[in-house]
Amino acid sequence: MSKILDTVLLLALPASGKSEVRTWLASVPPEKCVSDFHIGETVQLDDYPYVHFMRCIDDAMRAAGHAGPFFHANDRPFKDPRDWCTLIELLNEDYAALKGCIRFTVKDPVAYLFERIDSAALRAGAPVRLGVLPADVVDAVRPALEAEAARIVTDLEAGKPDSLEGRTIVIEFARGGAHGSTMPLFEPFGYRASLKQLSPAILKNAGILYIAVTPEESRRKNYERTDPNDPGSILNHGVPIDVMMGDYGCDDMAWLLSRSDVPGTVRVERAGQVFHVPLSIFDNNGDRTTFVRRGQANWKKEEVEYLRDGLKAAFDHLAGSDRF
Repeated sequence: MSKILDTVLLLALPASGKSEVRTWLASVPPEKCVSDFHIGETVQLDDYPYVHFMRCIDDAMRAAGHAGPFFHANDRPFKDPRDWCTLIELLNEDYAALKGCIRFTVKDPVAYLFERIDSAALRAGAPVRLGVLPADVVDAVRPALEAEAARIVTDLEAGKPDSLEGRTIVIEFARGGAHGSTMPLFEPFGYRASLKQLSPAILKNAGILYIAVTPEESRRKNYERTDPNDPGSILNHGVPIDVMMGDYGCDDMAWLLSRSDVPGTVRVERAGQVFHVPLSIFDNNGDRTTFVRRGQANWKKEEVEYLRDGLKAAFDHLAGSDRF
């Protein structure tokens, strides 16, 4: 029986192929996922829905005549870069709910997400911004947020299985720094800051599948995938160019790998503990993944084989680490 990976951190620059890999793996029969990729039926977590909701909040605030609390503009980076760690704290909560098989009914999705974002921000060292809004301002923006908030909450609850037995949790996020930055990246930018914000429960069970593309390739694919009519989509959302250059102009994964005291791992220090998180690299500079966005009926055999072979090698390497 093949090893089944407990938790996989699926990391890469935007548009590098993370979501296409997730989509393609979902098309593979469960027994082949286990035998070929050491992946059980996946349970997926992603910080992008929270980023999108924060942008929706800002858009609604501006439409009501107020400044947005999170971004300089709808196509600009975070006002407070500590919100990269706010997003990690939200993922920590989602992971804990999965591991505890916690289910609940949310009567007011907007209030629920406002409270969660504020609480996560405090744990990340950022200020509360939503709980201090006057009631009339919240009432003014609520109608524009209700549908998106309900969708996020529904998706979170629908994605929770009754049991994690034989399953693999996949956690996706992208981090980086400004174009031309030197290493190490100034925190809270980059993977170093976000990885050490992850809960010990994640760090002790996880391995990293890093999809490697150049920043130039990331920008090219981001431009090609962008559908302005589907901004909340995992597969088709676009990252504004100012964000691509300011937040994703480079990343620090190679630097972290080169500095680890255990080869083939990323060293993460968290809450007085040291974790050596295994890392495997899937090189996607040859673009093994874009075809997935065409829909399964239009996939070509040679494209599927090219992606499968690369992923199999990467997952075999990850499953061969001492942790698993």
